[in-house]
Amino acid sequence: MKKGEIDSLSVRVPAEWEPYDSVMVAWPHQSTDWAPMLDEVEECYINMVRGIVACGLRVLVVTPYPGHVRSILSDVNTERLLIFSCDTNDTWTRDYGVISAYDKNGAPIAIDFRFDGWGLKFASNYDNLVTLRMFEKGLLTRNYVSRLDYTFEGGSMEVDGAGTMLSTSHCLMALNRNGYRSVEDLECYFRDSLGIKRLLLLEHGHLEGDDTDSHIDTLARFAPCDTILYVKCYDTSDSHYRELAMMEEELKAFRTAAGDPYNLVGLPLPDAVYDDDGYRLPATYANFLITPGYVLMPTYRQPGNDLLAKQMIQVAFPDREVVGIDCMALIKQHGSLHCATMQLPEGIIKV
Repeated sequence: MKKGEIDSLSVRVPAEWEPYDSVMVAWPHQSTDWAPMLDEVEECYINMVRGIVACGLRVLVVTPYPGHVRSILSDVNTERLLIFSCDTNDTWTRDYGVISAYDKNGAPIAIDFRFDGWGLKFASNYDNLVTLRMFEKGLLTRNYVSRLDYTFEGGSMEVDGAGTMLSTSHCLMALNRNGYRSVEDLECYFRDSLGIKRLLLLEHGHLEGDDTDSHIDTLARFAPCDTILYVKCYDTSDSHYRELAMMEEELKAFRTAAGDPYNLVGLPLPDAVYDDDGYRLPATYANFLITPGYVLMPTYRQPGNDLLAKQMIQVAFPDREVVGIDCMALIKQHGSLHCATMQLPEGIIKV
């Protein structure tokens, strides 16, 4: 396969619960929005890396300061740590990292979409080029496909590994990304670029403080056995109640490829978390990372809600241990655990 070419009839994007061996993160630094709280967020990233390594995975850290990262992660097994020196604007690798797929022979494909800071809201000149820089430096598989003519973020895509993609119309049809496109246009594009056979679009669902225009990984996630875990607001007085209730009705109406309703698990919406200026932050338990042996889930120092969410996620993933990671630092910049990570199947990275 040559750079820029892809056989759309045979490509398959794997579900997150399928095997993979590495997770990509980008380290916070003084030139990012993390500068005022760098010590606090670095502690969170240290815990994330340790948690990922404890899952038996390798961690790829992207950073313009490799020496600092090696020093601060000196206790991490060097065989499990790969550092790539590259300029970054921010740390949300879910949205600018490699989109992984497989060709008809099962070989990994690294697909690189354009990232524009969630619709030109934030600077992204460095982040947009991270995947390309990885390819140019020989870090990625030769099966690299450039889609830099199309704006698309990994957090806006949820797949079941069998050709169904779940997303939100608010994000995919945003005028500040690719301009208005019909649902038919979207279906054709993702069929041709990612081999998607079915596109399920939510019209409702939004969290206050969300900069992404309703990324699906903040709202609803696929799990094995035709299950969808989603954010449910149980408090009728909460400002999210109506919008999330309408989203729930949409999810109830969705059908699997076989024509059956999905098994729905309503994760609790965390109690309101606010920033220093009194604005609500988009805390969500849906922003978990599924690894081959574990599910790493964000926690928000809310013992009751944290435990309930963990128990619900455990039901959906009975073959994995659910482990909580304190993400109060991450949520202060309007993201969480899944937003800060990107899984990479075996063969994507050449080492």
